[in-house]
Amino acid sequence: MDCGFHAREWISPAFCQWFVREAVGTYGSESHMTELLDKLDFYVLPVLNIDGYIYTWTKNRMWRKTRSTNAGTTCIGTDPNRNFDARWCSIGASQNPCDETYCGSTAESEKETKALADFIRDNLSSIKAYLTIHSYSQMMLYPYSYSYALPKDNKELNTLAKAAVEELATLHGTEYTYGPGASTIYPAAGGSDDWAYDLGIKYSFTFELRDKGRYGFALPESQIQATCEETMLAINHVTSYVLEHLY
Repeated sequence: MDCGFHAREWISPAFCQWFVREAVGTYGSESHMTELLDKLDFYVLPVLNIDGYIYTWTKNRMWRKTRSTNAGTTCIGTDPNRNFDARWCSIGASQNPCDETYCGSTAESEKETKALADFIRDNLSSIKAYLTIHSYSQMMLYPYSYSYALPKDNKELNTLAKAAVEELATLHGTEYTYGPGASTIYPAAGGSDDWAYDLGIKYSFTFELRDKGRYGFALPESQIQATCEETMLAINHVTSYVLEHLY
């Protein structure tokens, strides 16, 4: 599970930290979490795009991309979620370094995306699910985003997403949309979930956390706890399902 791809999506790193706190704090006392941690290994990356994230705290709250330099231009950064080798830069991404969806000079041109991709490749035999946390829109997405074609596991992924968002809604009534990325939010190539799925990780999902646009990326501090609590329910549902359907 990773958080903090896009620098301005502050609720994302908050959730990864919340998840780790809950996992550590309830292990041994809460039976469900204890079972998950006893039987599954969780790899949690709290902030993928750390340079961009720091920049949103110090210079520009709405910065999205990495902070890498680009040859031949003063425009900074690449969109890390357009930088994976999943039909890279074919749709929903830009070849202009000045654009927010710039796909990079090559797939995995960014140190951040290459580090994550290398880690997943090195541990692929033991990774059964890939969850990437973003905001905002209140959506749970699965492949594909690079194409309107449905994945071979569409029926199972759709059923699992439906159940997970229903579980999420039981706490605060927060409604999520779910479905394949391209038709549910927009087509976009080079995303990490499509890449992970095509690598063989069946349970690959993107979460777009609160809200639906009233506050957008600037979700108020008062909503952090509720957002994290409800998201935990969905994550726990997915991980429990994965444990019961190892492949």
